[in-house]
Amino acid sequence: MKTALIVRHVPREGAAGYLQPIEAAGYRIERIDVASPDFAGVDLCEPDLLIMMGGPMGVYEADVHTWIPTQIDKLAARLTADRPTLGVCLGSQMIAAALGARVYPGGQTELGFKPVTLHATGRESPLRHLDDVPVLHWHSDTFDLPGNVELLASTDRYAHQAFRRGRHLLALQFHAEMGEDPRFEEWLTHFWADLDSAGQCAHALRRDHADHGSSAVAAGRAMIAEWLAQI
Repeated sequence: MKTALIVRHVPREGAAGYLQPIEAAGYRIERIDVASPDFAGVDLCEPDLLIMMGGPMGVYEADVHTWIPTQIDKLAARLTADRPTLGVCLGSQMIAAALGARVYPGGQTELGFKPVTLHATGRESPLRHLDDVPVLHWHSDTFDLPGNVELLASTDRYAHQAFRRGRHLLALQFHAEMGEDPRFEEWLTHFWADLDSAGQCAHALRRDHADHGSSAVAAGRAMIAEWLAQI
């Protein structure tokens, strides 16, 4: 059976809604936390599919999170080998860094449910399922677009929301996996400072989560299923 390895940067940010299409595509899912003593010995080139999820840290915070350079080096080797890789939020920023692009604070927090604007390349990609669908955004970092990739989607606040390279690499800044996972409440509790910086209200976010969460996850699952079918 094919293997899929999910790298979690914090336990509360897992693959959530994306688990269903990954399993349906025939992958046996394994997980590793970067805080685990075993992480340093993991070969990120080995699994058939690598999924790197989000986290509150920045790629540029290697002085605080000493595992970051190790992960980027291992990821760079995987990308050089063109092994199937999906990055979400921090995971997408890790991919950008591994491809040699700069990752940095964006100066504003983008937080809440809203659609991404698909470019022509995005409308011809698996992201077409997200057209006009509000999905969750929760980030304040961004990155320069790496060379030799296609930009798929943008928002009014951050131009680089999604990119791909060929059929094996997909990087998503937003969270189309979130909308039905009970850990959303943990996000509201643990990342409360983000709400303040974005001028957001937890009650309004809960309402938007109830209104848009299921449609966001359905669209996200369709996107991932189509992407996996192309690998």
